[in-house]
Amino acid sequence: MQFGMPTLIENRTLQDNVDLCNELGLRFIELNMNFPEYQVERLEQTDDLIGAAEKAGIYYTIHLDENLNIADFNRLVSDAYLETVRRSIGVAKKLLCLRDRSGDGSRPLTLNMHMNHGIYITLPDRKVQMYDRDFDTYMGSFSVFRSRCEEWIGESDVMIVVENTDGFRDYEKKAIEFLLESPRFGLTWDIGHSKAVGEKDVPFLLEHRERLIHFHIHDGKEKPPANHLALGDGEIDLEDRLRLAGSRNARCVLETKTIEALKRSVKWLESREYKE
Repeated sequence: MQFGMPTLIENRTLQDNVDLCNELGLRFIELNMNFPEYQVERLEQTDDLIGAAEKAGIYYTIHLDENLNIADFNRLVSDAYLETVRRSIGVAKKLLCLRDRSGDGSRPLTLNMHMNHGIYITLPDRKVQMYDRDFDTYMGSFSVFRSRCEEWIGESDVMIVVENTDGFRDYEKKAIEFLLESPRFGLTWDIGHSKAVGEKDVPFLLEHRERLIHFHIHDGKEKPPANHLALGDGEIDLEDRLRLAGSRNARCVLETKTIEALKRSVKWLESREYKE
C-alpha cells in the first residue's frame, strides 16, 4: 500500500504540503479542489506542480470539489461542473508522469468525487428528494457524465472514484452501479465517514469490493458521530480496514484535518509496520 496525505488548511502553499509529505515519508498528496489555491485554472499550471513533486519524489491525486453536481436541473450549473471535470481530467493526464516515477503504476491515478444529494422538499409527513422524484432525469445526467468521462479519459490510466460520505441514497446507489459498468469508474471507501453514520454504506461497498481502489483512512466514532481523528483515537477496527485496503492494493490517504493528527497517524502506522 502507498500512503498519502490530504491538502491541509494549516499549510498555506503547495510547497508547505510538499515539504510535510516529504518529511513524513508519505508518497502522495491529494489536491483538494475545495481550496481556492487548487481551483482548476491553478492546477492547470502543471509545470509548477510537477517541479515541486519531482524534487520531493512524490506524486498527486485529485479530490474534486465536494459541491460537484453534474445532475443539477439547471443546465448552466451542470455544464460548468462537467467542464470542471473535463479540465481536471486533463490535469490528471499530465500528472501521470509523477505517478510513474514516484508511485505505483499498478493503480490508475484517481480523481475522487462525492455524490451530491440534491435538494429535498419537506412535506408534513416526509421529505421528498428531488432526484428520487425525477429519477429518469437524474439518470439521464449520469448517462451523459459517464460517456463524456470515458471520452475525456480515453486510454489514459486515469479513473474517477466515488466516495461514501453520510450514507448513499437509494437513487445514488443506482447511479453509482451505472457508473461502475464503465472501467473508468471505481470506489473510494472513507472509513471514518462510514463509521460516523453507523456503517450504513458498508454492505454496498463490500458488495462492490472489487471496484475499491482508493481509501480515506482516519479514525472515527459513532456516538457521538466523529471522524477525521488520528489513527488510534477512535473506535474503528483499523487493522481490518487496512487488510482490505492491502488486498485491493489501494492507495490510502491519511485524511486527518490537522498536521498534528497526521503526524500521530504516521507514527501509528510505523509502530505496526504498515509503513517504513
